[in-house]
Amino acid sequence: MKRQTGIKRIWQGLVLVTASLLAGFTQAAGLLTPGDGSLPALEIRDHQVEVLIEDGYAITTVEQVFVNPHDRDLEARYSFPLPAHGSVVELTVWIDGQPVTGEVLERQQARQLYEEEKAAGRDAGITEKDSYKTFETRVSPVRAGQDTRVRLVYLQPAPVDTGIGRYVYPLEEGGVDEEKLAFWTANEQVTGQFSFDLRIKSAYPVEAVRLPNQPQAVIQPQADGEWQVHLGNRVPAAGGLPAPANPEGLQAASQPLPAANTAVFTLDRDLVVYWRHQSGLPGSVDLVAHRPAGSERGTFMMVVTPGDDLKPIHEGKDWVFVLDISGSMQGKYATLADGVQRALQKLRAGDRFRIMLFNNSSRELTAGFVNATPETVTHYSQALAGISPGNGTNLYDGLHKGIKSLEADRTSALVLVTDGVANVGETRQRRFIELIRKKDVRLFTFVLGNSANRPLLEALAKASGGFAVNISSSDDIVGQLLAATSRVTHEALHGVKIKIGGIKTADLTPAQIGSLYRGQQLVVFGHYWGDGMADVRLTGRISGEDKRYRTRFAFPAVATDNPEIERLWAYARVEEALQEINDFGEDADLKQAIVDLGVEYGLVTDYTAMIVVRDEVFDAHGIKRSNKERLAIEEAARQQRAQRPAVSRRVDSQQPMYTSSRASHNGSGALDVWTLLLLLPLVWLTLRRRQAGVAH
Repeated sequence: MKRQTGIKRIWQGLVLVTASLLAGFTQAAGLLTPGDGSLPALEIRDHQVEVLIEDGYAITTVEQVFVNPHDRDLEARYSFPLPAHGSVVELTVWIDGQPVTGEVLERQQARQLYEEEKAAGRDAGITEKDSYKTFETRVSPVRAGQDTRVRLVYLQPAPVDTGIGRYVYPLEEGGVDEEKLAFWTANEQVTGQFSFDLRIKSAYPVEAVRLPNQPQAVIQPQADGEWQVHLGNRVPAAGGLPAPANPEGLQAASQPLPAANTAVFTLDRDLVVYWRHQSGLPGSVDLVAHRPAGSERGTFMMVVTPGDDLKPIHEGKDWVFVLDISGSMQGKYATLADGVQRALQKLRAGDRFRIMLFNNSSRELTAGFVNATPETVTHYSQALAGISPGNGTNLYDGLHKGIKSLEADRTSALVLVTDGVANVGETRQRRFIELIRKKDVRLFTFVLGNSANRPLLEALAKASGGFAVNISSSDDIVGQLLAATSRVTHEALHGVKIKIGGIKTADLTPAQIGSLYRGQQLVVFGHYWGDGMADVRLTGRISGEDKRYRTRFAFPAVATDNPEIERLWAYARVEEALQEINDFGEDADLKQAIVDLGVEYGLVTDYTAMIVVRDEVFDAHGIKRSNKERLAIEEAARQQRAQRPAVSRRVDSQQPMYTSSRASHNGSGALDVWTLLLLLPLVWLTLRRRQAGVAH
């Protein structure tokens, strides 16, 4: 089917709401112990988190002390949710009082070496990735009556959306791995000191920072335009943050910090930090590059922030609700049904709706489209309230029925409410991709909670030319909804392509960009050869009309401030290869490419792991210390960056890519049915917190 253009363009939006957020979070980040009590539990005595956000990416450093209060040596097994597009780049274990950094090997090779050292009673550690769900770190032995110190570092991009940045330190597991939950219990308590310290450095002025639901957080602007955030029961070092925040989590007046204490801190809720740029971000192009002196090839990250040329859409809609009524929705369905009822009540005159239900199979509650009158809304709201969830989850059949119900001559929105666990019928990602491509439908995915199947949901969004947004239970959800709503209610730039001339570039990722929505930044990684002026062109279509944007700027001959860019490029390539494997099945060449990238750039992936052993063991096995060398280069660069104010990375000031330099948003958005649907998790969480308050 050809995509329609012009004023009568069909805008079929598919909102995918995964309700893993609502599952109660039966497990959080922490030390894992067999659920049968066959082993005694270890303790987390110390948990320090330091985050640096600058130049479009975040570096998170986590140091922990595991304590063994028992009379025999034990293995520590620590699990934490996988950060969005994050990869572990460092595992350090203190052995005989000295830090030993890890190296990345093919996964089975790393596991074998770890088990050999563990069996021999020698110190070892390993970090692995459990698909899209968690990172798992094992350290052995934690000696009887002693403690063991470990450090993890991971990298991830940190783009800004509608002028607002967002960072999540993930602690809540989504409860989607039933086998894991049945076997392990998690000790998520920190019995000693906990601290979370975050620093934001940006050449674009930041006017406010927020950490929701954390009234004790200290949030403080610095003289050079930086912002610092502190939370925890450890007093910051001298020159750190001087004041506790007010109850709203905004910047506070100067007050003395409370003394350090040993109150128990529980790792059961995500920590979410927002920062808002003054007047949003201008339409612009930023470039961050790394190219050592004497190197023929450089690596770059180019960030394109659209200008203000995406206009509002005022057409009415058909609404198709596809609701999960499987057994996994027990305890959640009543809240979701109530939210859908409220959404139905907000439909406008002239809107129509249909309701599809699925568990083992799918069926329609309505008889085709019905007009959104008070009478029909009341009738079907009562019908929804009377349904009892049960059986399995045939997500494919529900999605298929919803897509088939769309009418080509109507502006449509399809709303899928599910916990994302496809366990009946078709479950292969490739089949989902083929299904979504059969019809001209944009997929707008709101991925709620950690450990949700982000690869599947993001792949569906990309295949449809839509977008995916991750939402945590600790988010300022209303703000997230406002940002997301503006994308749905405004035009988008579709079929986006980037061409770079004047210098040689290759290995660009993403290879296919798709669509660019209002306020959404485009982040492109790649390699380049040569230096000097380059001609950069961005093309696409708005409502069927061709659009072209162009600028010229220089790629540097030498750039050493940001060596982390190499790892970020490599992991972006890894994620594209993994998506292809998920779509079409495992391929030996793709698997080897992921292993090669992981080993060369020191990345924990689905096919690689990071191993720590004594230096003499590394030597005995002929394992090069390339990651140790890379970490030293990165640490030196961070120290250099820390000595100076934030540097502007904008490169199109002399020849702006956008004729209007205004930001592509104004911070507003209509509170319509889209917002109400996304408020479903907020309703659930509010009820949970009220119930918890009554219980206590």
